Amino acid sequence: MKDFASLIKERRSTRKFTSQLLNPDQVAAILKAGLMAPASKRKNPWQFVVVEDKEMLKKLSACKPHGAAFLEGCALAVVVLANVMESDVWIEDASIASIFMQLQAEDLGLGSCWCQIRNRQTEHEEDASQYIRGLLNIPYQLEVLSVIGFGYKEQPNKPFDESRLQWEKIHLGTYQLPEEKAEKDEV
Repeated sequence: MKDFASLIKERRSTRKFTSQLLNPDQVAAILKAGLMAPASKRKNPWQFVVVEDKEMLKKLSACKPHGAAFLEGCALAVVVLANVMESDVWIEDASIASIFMQLQAEDLGLGSCWCQIRNRQTEHEEDASQYIRGLLNIPYQLEVLSVIGFGYKEQPNKPFDESRLQWEKIHLGTYQLPEEKAEKDEV
């Protein structure tokens, strides 16, 4: 098990996976992490559709022209949904559940990648959410936020390079324009 600092440094988007399938315990651990995620007022508006069928993964990979092809090669995809009738902050709640699942996957030594669906379109300019809704028989009150692909990494990713941290995006006390920060640093 990795410590949290290592986990967030090593979790990088994986778009190339081996053909090895996940075992049931790995799948359960990933889904449990999503179900344990915090949610506003504990409403838990998220729901998940788990897809392992290779033909359906191929169809999911056509949900948008760029940034979804990796879904065809993953071992497992989790379609992240949320009930818009249950929470006005469903986007935030479903996003937190998504990253919990991705961090759990990294802790298991697996790779993952988020495929944004909300506000995206297919190659034929159909709403990507509607496309997935049709594929998976998703009811109208559930919005599709994303699809997360999981699997064994084809090759290890390099950890996040901490020298690339954008410390200039940190503001102490109040927001400061870049030139104001420069003046303050000169004093």
